[in-house]
Amino acid sequence: MLQYFNFLKYCINFVTIISLNKQNKMETQILGNNIKLLRERLGLNQENMAQFLGVKREMISYYENGIRMPNVAILKKMSDLFGVDEIELLEEASDNKTANMAFAFRAEGLTNTDLENIAKFKKIVKNYLKIVKLTQ
Repeated sequence: MLQYFNFLKYCINFVTIISLNKQNKMETQILGNNIKLLRERLGLNQENMAQFLGVKREMISYYENGIRMPNVAILKKMSDLFGVDEIELLEEASDNKTANMAFAFRAEGLTNTDLENIAKFKKIVKNYLKIVKLTQ
């Protein structure tokens, strides 16, 4: 009888691990889809994005294909550049996949410094909009 319960416990643990892995894979795929969508909306290629984030171009591909999950600092830089909250990068809802702020610029010819300045400006605007929302 004890062997049966140990086997049952093993099976439950195994199913739980499989379930968590599937959920994690879905979350990284949602994040990847959002990163790609927002990067393309800004007219950036993977190389521009990689230089801005200080990673290799292959990492952007890994992020977008759900193979790897960016760390918190990278997520923060991405959210600032895209003009969205970090949590919005992780949400699947289609209404959250649009950038909160639209700025017109040509992506070709932008330097890493240009992208850093755009991200800083969007962060200021994003924080201002949060303050306005809180005071209403």
